[in-house]
Amino acid sequence: MKLYKSLLIGSLGGIIGAAIFALIYFQFFAVVQDSNHTQLKNRIDNESFTSLAKNPMLTPFDIEEAFVNASAVGSESVIYIKTYTKSQPRQSWIDLFFDRRAPQDGQNRQAGSGSGVIFSKEGYIVTNNHVIAGAEKIEVIHQKRSYIAEIVGTDPSSDLALIKIDAPSLKPVKVASSSSVRIGEWVIAIGNPFNLTSTVTAGIVSAKSRNLALLGGQFPIESFIQTDAAINPGNSGGALVNLKGELIGINTAILSQTGSYAGYGFAVPSDIVIKIIGDLKKYGEVQKAFIGADAREIDEELGNKLNMEKLEGVVLSQIDKDAAAQKAGLERGDIIIGIDNYTISSKSDFDEVLSYYSPGDKINVKYLRKNKVRNTQLLLTNINGTTDIVRRETIVSEELGADFEQVPLLERNKLGIKQGIRVKNVHRGFIQKMRIPTGFIITEVENRQRTVPIDSVDLLLETLKEAKGWVAIKGVHSNGEKDIYTVYF
Repeated sequence: MKLYKSLLIGSLGGIIGAAIFALIYFQFFAVVQDSNHTQLKNRIDNESFTSLAKNPMLTPFDIEEAFVNASAVGSESVIYIKTYTKSQPRQSWIDLFFDRRAPQDGQNRQAGSGSGVIFSKEGYIVTNNHVIAGAEKIEVIHQKRSYIAEIVGTDPSSDLALIKIDAPSLKPVKVASSSSVRIGEWVIAIGNPFNLTSTVTAGIVSAKSRNLALLGGQFPIESFIQTDAAINPGNSGGALVNLKGELIGINTAILSQTGSYAGYGFAVPSDIVIKIIGDLKKYGEVQKAFIGADAREIDEELGNKLNMEKLEGVVLSQIDKDAAAQKAGLERGDIIIGIDNYTISSKSDFDEVLSYYSPGDKINVKYLRKNKVRNTQLLLTNINGTTDIVRRETIVSEELGADFEQVPLLERNKLGIKQGIRVKNVHRGFIQKMRIPTGFIITEVENRQRTVPIDSVDLLLETLKEAKGWVAIKGVHSNGEKDIYTVYF
């Protein structure tokens, strides 16, 4: 009996004690939770999360709320993009055998999808150039409503594009400077992978200033932010945001052997985005700045040849005659280590910093010559070697079945050609039958032991009309490789 009473008293005491503890604990936790929630929101509005991370009082709830708030804020400015092209008539025996019922010729069919970020209440949206390239119709889906977008401008060298829709109640994204982003910082990728609308993934910034040689062309701008936040097809053009929901980059590419996420994604830094989009909005063409010289990455072998202690900066491998660099006194072999207040450690640093400027801007260049530090001032120019506003003109030729454009001076110098016209878009017709690809630069036409230098579409058309027998159309690809296409008239 005594044992029974002891057990009963002990059990009642335990129950009462547990109840009192639970009451105190949950009341305390509710107060702390509510206090943390309010304080976090206030601090998030005034501080970066990197500074919050140093706070020893930071709780798991704080971190969770930061992700939730950032996802909600960032998602409001990310839209879904569908692109359409004109279908081609069925010609393949495979199509007939499998009875692929594609739309008839002239109708639209969906070609791809991606994401975009709202940049202004007026309906301007930034996305990737590769998302809308070749599209004849662009559909934007925002808050379950569909809008048709127009192209304002594109820039293949940075893989950015600006489109516009007419829609009410748009919330533009808040933009943070990508220069303040630190390796190890938490970030969130927002987009529409695999047609799954409004998807968020999280990770950290694992590297900056990555050059992947993805974009091609003569003057690409590659200085990507690398993240391990999952990015998949459909995320292209979406937002990479910090834990305040502010844009720090436009998701652009993944490093993968399969085409799906395999560990790393890459985003164009917001500082580059702001300059590119500003130019496209104002001019329809990026006003890119040049120094009139080729800069090269410094590796160990080159550093040893130059007797360098630190492998930092870029070496000038070629100086264009009468261009800005030469006028500023720079020479082949000089090593640029700084531009204004920016430190230049690599080729991607150099390209990114130059992308902030416009033709006509003056910059202070810090460089090494024979390991001695020197300084000079340089007037930046455009791709034609002047400080004028660049407006590229597209020449449409229905007879040739293609669109063309003139090749700028600095690009001609780099390719080693005196003249030429670039194939910008290929339609149905002569150029397509010749299998001349987009981007090919036609420099001359040879017929009956006579060579005609081509510097205009009119001259190309006139020369081909007069040709008889075998004709050779000569030129170069964007990578500098020479090529010849032949036809018999």
